Amino acid sequence: MPLLPTALVLATTLLSPPESRFAWPVPAPHQVVRAFEAPATPFGPGHRGVDLSAASGSPVLAAADGLVVYAGAVAARTLVSLHHEGGLRTTYEPVTPAVPAGRQVRRGDVIGHLQPGHCPSPCLHWGARRGHAYLDPLRLVSPGRVRLLPLNAPSRGT
Repeated sequence: MPLLPTALVLATTLLSPPESRFAWPVPAPHQVVRAFEAPATPFGPGHRGVDLSAASGSPVLAAADGLVVYAGAVAARTLVSLHHEGGLRTTYEPVTPAVPAGRQVRRGDVIGHLQPGHCPSPCLHWGARRGHAYLDPLRLVSPGRVRLLPLNAPSRGT
């Protein structure tokens, strides 16, 4: 087998990232109705998750393998909360749970069905946190922005 030039091998590696272990929790299309807004302080204002447009009654899917740690009512909403490897917890609301607490689920398993009431039009509020720190759940399903530069690119500042 002929050897590939280093630049080609590097470009192939960077353009072919491994499949993420997280997936979208609602069927496509994936329209974000409201983005994540990190609070400036632990109890400050913000939006501790993202709202994803979906039809009422749509299946809500486990974004990754995990353990159902809660499935039921909190205040006026019902939700499902999953604990994932590495201490990450994701929440899905408002949903009618299809799984009980204590059940192991796999990525893509139906964990509930979307209820109306969170947004003016039906949407899923999807949250993620590690410990007490809230995270943008879209970073779980988006590889981010990747830029490739030529190997002989001039360095900045010269």
